[in-house]
Amino acid sequence: MKSILAIFLFSVLTSAASFGQNKDALAVQKTLEILRIQMLNPTESGLKSISHPNLTYGHSNGKIENQKEFMDAFLTGVSDFTSLDFSDVKIEIVDKTAVVRHLLIAESMDKGKQPAKVNIKVMLVFTKGKNGWLLLGRQAVKYL
Repeated sequence: MKSILAIFLFSVLTSAASFGQNKDALAVQKTLEILRIQMLNPTESGLKSISHPNLTYGHSNGKIENQKEFMDAFLTGVSDFTSLDFSDVKIEIVDKTAVVRHLLIAESMDKGKQPAKVNIKVMLVFTKGKNGWLLLGRQAVKYL
């Protein structure tokens, strides 16, 4: 009888943990989609609502931006995507931290540059705050 109770409790606890993990994964996916939309059609309030004040945003060319620089780049057209897709998305959640890896496939029309195709690998780090998941870090790398 004790072993049946132990198995039952283990199953309930495992299911509850899995449910919490799935709930967080869905919330991170939602935040990731909001980020993608904001990168296509940026607004100051939208970018600010999903990024952490201590954001470090790394580009594939080595350039690093803080939250203000990240927002300014999108709001002024320095970074201007005309199409943008995130594929091969993988989400890992540990406590209040989510690590997201994905491929970014896009076309850009950055201010002062010719139209370009963009294919990069990206790692994002989100932290869970009282108002949801916030982008804390991003690093992109070029691949062939």
